Amino acid sequence: MNNEPVFILAIESSCDDTAAAVLQNDVVLSNIVANQLIHTQYGGVVPELASRAHQQNIVPVVAAALQKANIKKEQLSAISFTQGPGLMGSLLVGSSFAKSMALALKIPLIAVNHMQAHILAHFIDEPGFDKPSFPFLALTISGGHTQIVQVNDFFDMEIIGETTDDAVGEAFDKSAKILGFPYPGGPLIDKYAQMGNPKAFAFTKPKVAGLDFSFSGLKTAILYFIQKNMLENPSFITENQNDICASIQNTIIEILMDKLKLAVKQTGINQIAIGGGVSANSGIRKTLKESEEKLGWKTFVPKFEYTTDNAAMIGIVGYQKFLLENFETSDVVSKARITF
Repeated sequence: MNNEPVFILAIESSCDDTAAAVLQNDVVLSNIVANQLIHTQYGGVVPELASRAHQQNIVPVVAAALQKANIKKEQLSAISFTQGPGLMGSLLVGSSFAKSMALALKIPLIAVNHMQAHILAHFIDEPGFDKPSFPFLALTISGGHTQIVQVNDFFDMEIIGETTDDAVGEAFDKSAKILGFPYPGGPLIDKYAQMGNPKAFAFTKPKVAGLDFSFSGLKTAILYFIQKNMLENPSFITENQNDICASIQNTIIEILMDKLKLAVKQTGINQIAIGGGVSANSGIRKTLKESEEKLGWKTFVPKFEYTTDNAAMIGIVGYQKFLLENFETSDVVSKARITF
């Protein structure tokens, strides 16, 4: 392969964010995200509304990404897109656009696993952010996933632990809903937790064998706890909001850290990288950084804009696949569920 720069246009449309990015090799030139505010009034993402909004957003978002990168579409080397997992209607908008554009420009098409992208976002060349070396452990935490992955190489990954029910992002959002916060409530728990006492209230941590997680029992325990205290004092949430949030967040962080410690013990790997939307949580980021000194780990926390769903992470996987000439034909199909 010659030394000419590789320009990747990346498209991400797995849920309710329409995103496009342009990368030159492993450097991000632009990373545009259009959020869909319409879902707030429904307390969660409505799939049909999400796919319609993607159809409205995708052309202007791609145009903005190319413009900000100062790249003409004729300069593109390939187009990468999210194949899955995600909402089928949303995925189809992104894949259809990517296929059409790749066909029109006669350039390669690259399918990307969304969960691999959250992990490989660490390999974006970003000043001030180190890249992990192989092998490392990845904790991918989002609204739909909670996984510990052993990463041996770019495309040699093995899930060694995952949730048996709710994802950690669901645990945050459902706890927030119990407290009467608007959707998405996870960031609000994080906000109030920073002003509260994490040891104010105790919640029982679920007992799950091995490296797997469970959060449904914790959610139920929080519900009963709030109901009981509200009966005794109708102002309980208002008067204890910060402490409740801090205690919920602390319990969730302890659950995650207990499993990570076990994974390090079992694998002998002490390089830990986090990814996914919940890795934006300040408490998780702080605890992981503290583990470097306390536990002797080497930890990697991505730049904030690469934690939530974005196209830059789709682009870095696209670049690595481009180097391997791992291309798709236009009959590649989107998959709502997909494994490594």
